[in-house]
Amino acid sequence: MPLKHILGLDHVMVTVRDLDASATAWQRLGFTVSPRGTHSPHLGSGNYTIMFGEDYLELLGILAETEHNKPMRDFLKTREGVERVAFTTSDAAAGVAELQARGIDADGPVHFGRPVELPDGGLGEAKFNVFRWPLDEAPGGIRIFACQHLTRDTVWIPELQSHANGAQRIIRLEVLAADPKAAAAHLGRLIDEPAHADADGWRVPTGGTRADVLFYDEAGFARRYPATIRDGAAPEGAVALVLASNDIEGAKTALGPLATAHDGALSVAASAANGIVVSLMPQ
Repeated sequence: MPLKHILGLDHVMVTVRDLDASATAWQRLGFTVSPRGTHSPHLGSGNYTIMFGEDYLELLGILAETEHNKPMRDFLKTREGVERVAFTTSDAAAGVAELQARGIDADGPVHFGRPVELPDGGLGEAKFNVFRWPLDEAPGGIRIFACQHLTRDTVWIPELQSHANGAQRIIRLEVLAADPKAAAAHLGRLIDEPAHADADGWRVPTGGTRADVLFYDEAGFARRYPATIRDGAAPEGAVALVLASNDIEGAKTALGPLATAHDGALSVAASAANGIVVSLMPQ
């Protein structure tokens, strides 16, 4: 029976060592990046967001070491990139109860917030309730959690949703795994969505019109992207992010020599985007 309180992929977190430098790099790729945010002290992290219609990207960095961000610090010892992803939950407390009833030891909910600089010069606050699946439940090496947005108007700010590259939404997160079928089945079990065979691997829908997660092996990764685009990607885990663009010509102009055209898409090497291939496709 599908989970009632998980509504699909909410945002993808790109964990970085130098938060401000990463914001500059993603602006260079034609994205509108929010002002920098600082999370509640127990989290010890800060962020920049890249907002789309229903979902978004988050550039996440450590500002102070805390017990909560130790897994992130451990991840950064070896690489940057997508360390975890969030699903939208309509009710964090109910989501925890739902998972625990199925024998999954969900942790939470935890409440936190961050100040938000508003376009009119004012200051607001973004507030969230979150919970996470157990740390050892990481399909393809990706940690997962769920986020309940309590103040959507301070997160989905219209001025932040227009991008020079035309990006509109996340189509797919792609994960390199030694055993793609097993990793896909693992995620499918955790979010109660069936895995489906794909031309290059195994795909798991996350709900509704939200993004899919595609698991493939090295051969599948190579079939999708030229070697120059795979440059800088990790040997395992999340390696590519596919976005829909409503202005591919604008994307060509915004990306300039950073982009490679192939198979109807424009892709940027992982080395230019904190270890993640960024691929734009016509909407």
